[in-house]
Order: sequence, then structure tokens, then C-alpha cells
Amino acid sequence: MDTLKGTAPPEITVVTTGGTIDKLYFDSLSEYKVGESVVRKLLAIGNVKYPFEIIEALRKDSLDLTDQDRDELYRRVAALKTSRVVMTHGTDTMAVTAARLASITGKTIVLTGALAPARFSESDASFNLGMAFATTQVAPPGVYIVMNGEVFPAGTVRKDWKAGRFVRVVS
Repeated sequence: MDTLKGTAPPEITVVTTGGTIDKLYFDSLSEYKVGESVVRKLLAIGNVKYPFEIIEALRKDSLDLTDQDRDELYRRVAALKTSRVVMTHGTDTMAVTAARLASITGKTIVLTGALAPARFSESDASFNLGMAFATTQVAPPGVYIVMNGEVFPAGTVRKDWKAGRFVRVVS
């Protein structure tokens, strides 16, 4: 309950799509596969008490997402009753999905992911998810990407594969 206004804060919906944040390492196969989402566990470890719900939309590496997948994500997010959305997403095509969602109005949509699986002790997943969760609470409506300790409005960022981080697009 929000003690200042006497009402509960608006719920955040977390939409999971897969990506590195949810990858598992199969040692016998020497490869990674997207597994069950770890978002609920990360939020529990972070002792998050803010109201949220989780919708597992996809379990795909972002390189495997199709235009049809992005259209479905658009429909699902646009139809949500909540105005605050966090989407976990693979980093390789996160900017493409952010661009697809950009025409949704009246919602604060924050995409985030990880450069290393959340199950790894030295992953950036918890930090990025926490920052995305906070950004949905304070940013005005729009679509954002939160990575590497920065908030980027959609259309202003790209992944720099060599540097292993997200950077602002210079026009």
C-alpha cells in the first residue's frame, strides 16, 4: 500500500522472451540453451516487494526472433492493462524489438537483458533487471533499453559487439 496516497502502486508486468539472461549451460553438449526464466528468482533474491506479475512470452535467443514474434510481443504488450512493463530480451536484437514497440503509447516499456547468463556468479543480469524495474517506476511513457548502468531511449542505442556493451548511436 502506498502510504502517501493510500492506494497500491500500479503493478509492473515483466514479459520474458528468453535471451542470455535465461540461458543454461549444457556441459555435455558444450553449448547454451534458453531455459526457464530466472526473473522470479532474481526478484526474490533482491527482496522486491513492489507488485509485479510475470508473463513468459517466449524462450528464444534473440537472434532467432522473427518479425512474427515481434508482432506478437507488440500485441501482448499493447493489450496489457498495466502501464509499466519490463521485458527481458536477448541483447543481440534488443534494439530491433524496442523499435517495434516504440509506437505503443501510454506505457513505460523497459527492455533489458544480460551479457552473461543470470545463473553465472559474475553476471550483469541482477543489476540490469533491478535497474529496469526502477526505471519503469520513474521514467515517462516511452520505450527504453537499460543496460550497462545506463537508460537509453529506444532508437538511440546499439550493441557494440567488440566492446561488449551498449553505446549511444551517434547521428
